[in-house]
Amino acid sequence: MPINILMPALSPTMEKGNLARWLKKEGDTIKAGDVLAEIETDKATMEVEAVDEGILAKIIVADGTMDVAVNTLIGVIAAEGEDVKAAATSGGASASAPKAAAAPVAAPAAVAAPTTAAPVAALEAAPGARVFASPLARRIAKDARIDLARVKGTGPHGRIVERDVRAAMAGGTALAAPAGASAPSAPMGMSDATIRKFFADGSYEEIPHDSMRKTIARRLVEAKQTIPHFYLTMDCELDTLLAAREAINAQAPKDKDGKPAYKVSVNDFIIKALAVALQRLPDANVTWTEGAMLKHQHSDVGVAVSIPGGLITPIVRMAETKGLAQISNEMKDYAARARARKLKPEEYQGGTSAVSNLGMFGIKNFSAVINPPHATILAVGAGEQRIVVKKGAPAVATVMSVTLSTDHRAVDGALGAELISAFKTLIENPMGMLV
Repeated sequence: MPINILMPALSPTMEKGNLARWLKKEGDTIKAGDVLAEIETDKATMEVEAVDEGILAKIIVADGTMDVAVNTLIGVIAAEGEDVKAAATSGGASASAPKAAAAPVAAPAAVAAPTTAAPVAALEAAPGARVFASPLARRIAKDARIDLARVKGTGPHGRIVERDVRAAMAGGTALAAPAGASAPSAPMGMSDATIRKFFADGSYEEIPHDSMRKTIARRLVEAKQTIPHFYLTMDCELDTLLAAREAINAQAPKDKDGKPAYKVSVNDFIIKALAVALQRLPDANVTWTEGAMLKHQHSDVGVAVSIPGGLITPIVRMAETKGLAQISNEMKDYAARARARKLKPEEYQGGTSAVSNLGMFGIKNFSAVINPPHATILAVGAGEQRIVVKKGAPAVATVMSVTLSTDHRAVDGALGAELISAFKTLIENPMGMLV
């Protein structure tokens, strides 16, 4: 019996991916564990391994195909002793996955037509008919007053997923205020066609969004629309920390070529300080869900890393238990693999809080957007020489401004103030985080 190769879900939230390239061709013998293809998600390129043996009878989704839905049939393997041609025919024909999702994305017919028109075509649902939609799609539709019965689903088996609701919101279709309610108060963004009218033809270059940019945009909109952000700013003096950093790096063992085993950065201290502060304020080391508060045992700190086309947030797991040298080496490895898009989903998904440091760009202070499912994120500015008052007299100190963004549902103002104060104490007295 032919073995169907389906588009895998490489992370819990993955709904579609790009089939970058096949590493096997039709007619090749396949062994369990062989790498069949490379799949691009929004943040990484992952390898798909074979779990069965046989011959690759048919490739259904070609190299370079974009936005292939999870569980779509992408290829067929003929089992040992099976006729390859028969397997290629019967395997493709008997697959339950929708073939339409495997077809390459067609070029838009006209620039002036809004790209959201097709997926939000209204459905004439029978009264009382059940609407199949993901929980996230239902929540967003409820908040935006979208009638799901009028939204066409593009997920597996016609299920309505988040992108369908977002498209309905952008296109202004499928809006239905509840009985007795006024029209939606939330402003709708302008359509693509409307925006283009502001600019003369030929005065701009149109660069299609890649999957990473689309995901970043979606998550930022979701975060700002669904998370009540609250901000707290505090200044931290760095002179003691800088002296400790210099001493620690001076003591680093060197190999035969004179290369040190580690080189601790200020950011490594910041990661460690936030992790320890979350342990001292466990009520702030939480994640909000509609049914309960998730109170975490460990401080899994994400660190924003800039990569071509966007950013990614690899996570230092159990950061409170790790030394500065270990955090430093771990972050160097993460940063290198992030830029090559070789991080695994479990290395950048989840976490309990995050750090976003723009100090290296000379930014004095800023407020970061919370990255769900986190309840907090720390925005770090540049350390700079400032005049401060010590014992009633002016003095020069190296000062760094930090701003803590909190999800006010989970971490209110007073608790957030305690957390950022604990962080400040650790930064200004770094020996406290080393014991």
